[in-house]
Amino acid sequence: MPVSDSTFLISLISGGCAGVATDLAFFPIDTIKTRLQAQGGFFANGGYRGIYRGLGSCVIASAPSASLFFVTYDTMKQHLQPYVSNPAYRHMVAASMGEVMACIVRVPAEVIKQRAQASHMGLTSSWSNLMHIVRGSSSSSSIRGLYRGWNSTLMREIPFTVVQFPLYEYLKSLRWDKEEAWERHVPAGFRGAVCGMIAGGVSAAVTTPLDVVKTRIMLSEGKVGASEIVRQMVKKEGMSSLWKGVVPRTCWISCGGAIFLGVYELVSNELMKTRL
Repeated sequence: MPVSDSTFLISLISGGCAGVATDLAFFPIDTIKTRLQAQGGFFANGGYRGIYRGLGSCVIASAPSASLFFVTYDTMKQHLQPYVSNPAYRHMVAASMGEVMACIVRVPAEVIKQRAQASHMGLTSSWSNLMHIVRGSSSSSSIRGLYRGWNSTLMREIPFTVVQFPLYEYLKSLRWDKEEAWERHVPAGFRGAVCGMIAGGVSAAVTTPLDVVKTRIMLSEGKVGASEIVRQMVKKEGMSSLWKGVVPRTCWISCGGAIFLGVYELVSNELMKTRL
């Protein structure tokens, strides 16, 4: 099933708007979550100071990252329809492919952002952290260093999205009764916000340990695997350390899901009305 230029542009523009809106609104909560998860804890990594550190790299990357996700997701949903009859499986595959594409942009931005948020090695700006990674002398400091945590990010994002988007699409399809779908009664933006909040919150809570491991890998200097990170954390900090930041992460992504998918549905619906 071919994808029209109109569908591509709607996904591109709507995704970009959704990504920027979400990151601007919830960046401080993300900073708190990162500092809670970083080694040493919240106050050792900056506390409430410089709560917007790393915002530059985040905003620059948010639009292309979200656009890449939705272009891939919406395209794959259409292409897979003749081959995958089960909607949940179709959404799982499409969302997973979307995350892989989005991470091409998202991972370097997150590495820079999280190092700035945690004042890594005393560097507090996105630019200084970028230069340290690219020009530094350590084995982890190179262009390849921008993709530190690639595997752990996918390890977190794919399970997250496999839970989130089938649940999101299911919630959107719910009916008030046997006769009328709720989309006839509820505006697209509000519908997307409610479904996005529920789906995002559930997904965030159950994938928190994967997020903690990903954060530790991104903040580490030497090359270290996920299994070694988990072993060290459990040994030194206990099993509970794998759930650090679960509350701010769940709150942030739950509310962020409301804005992200609410804005996406709102913009997408308006663009479809104009027959872009």
